Amino acid sequence: MATMIAARLHAYGAPMTLDRIEMPEPRPTDVVIEVKACGVVPNLARVISNFFGTLTPDNKMMPPLPAIFGLDPAGVVAKVGAQVFSVRPGERVYVNPGRSCGSCKMCRSGQDYDCPSWTLQGYFGRSQEIMRAYPYGGLAQFIAAPATALVKLPETLSFEAAARFGYLGTAYAAMKKIGVGPGHTLLINGISGQLGLNAAQLALAMGATKILGTGRNQSLLDRVKTLSPQRIDVLSVPDALPGPTDPLVAWAKNATEGHGVDGMIDCLPPGAPASAMLRALFALRRGGRAVNVGAIMETLPLNAFWMMTNRIGLQGSVWFTTGEGEEMAAMVAAGTLDLSALEHRVSPLSEVNDVLAGMDNRNGGFTNFVIDPTRTQG
Repeated sequence: MATMIAARLHAYGAPMTLDRIEMPEPRPTDVVIEVKACGVVPNLARVISNFFGTLTPDNKMMPPLPAIFGLDPAGVVAKVGAQVFSVRPGERVYVNPGRSCGSCKMCRSGQDYDCPSWTLQGYFGRSQEIMRAYPYGGLAQFIAAPATALVKLPETLSFEAAARFGYLGTAYAAMKKIGVGPGHTLLINGISGQLGLNAAQLALAMGATKILGTGRNQSLLDRVKTLSPQRIDVLSVPDALPGPTDPLVAWAKNATEGHGVDGMIDCLPPGAPASAMLRALFALRRGGRAVNVGAIMETLPLNAFWMMTNRIGLQGSVWFTTGEGEEMAAMVAAGTLDLSALEHRVSPLSEVNDVLAGMDNRNGGFTNFVIDPTRTQG
């Protein structure tokens, strides 16, 4: 029986251990991928410390233990199932971890991501059945996944950069929803963070005419601006109550002939206050649209009358489709999406606990934490 090394969590709040387990075998419509790089998101440390257990005591959102985490794997196809016809061993791929049941009304209607059982392989989700069916995350030498989850990678896209597709795709799918493109002015709330930086890179590739970005760290903001000094403006936001006289609002309107921005994407992290998101909403023009991909957990005090009379649109967006992953890969191949600003910090699988413990030591969104499971030792 062929075996492999995987980092597994045996108890929430405990370190992961390197275990030797059986290699996965592909079912008829699955593939097995040798993982060359797996992105590590800062939120993973919070997830495995039993965050969801504090929200749902039955812990049904978490995979059964022992669990293999790892949200953003990229690698090489090793084996294909008998009913996989368009994927070949040796091909370079990213594995989109979004899984749905495949048979509910939403799945049958082509709206997989609205499936009540939607789950992220190697992370958490709404279905214990799906987590048991696909128990392998990217923190292992090999994983099995549906062939429909694969994004084929051009040779110009490194495995390390592809391991950032979770953040990239989350921003990309959200910005498509609010029509980012030529002639569009966009405000990225939290532009120097993990999500915000990727939103800026994609907004440039999508043709946004003007990109405004907020943040706290002026040096990081200045570095973001160097991505395109003519198209990106940044502001270190002062503490202020949200409203029409907020310096952020005044700055945004001054940059848009007094109208406000066409769109806003909120990328703020869980600890940010609701007021930090609300102030960015006030920067929208009449008829502007906002989308939230951040994780602010405070209740947002919205004035429905203001939203109605100003025709403001606000929606949430989660993850991205495999097709949208293909679009991003095509942009990299065409040279329109430039990911060269990412700083890949690659560690062997044996150092996964150290990586999780040290994720606060990063250069904003520029640092890309990656585990290479082909190296089990430092």
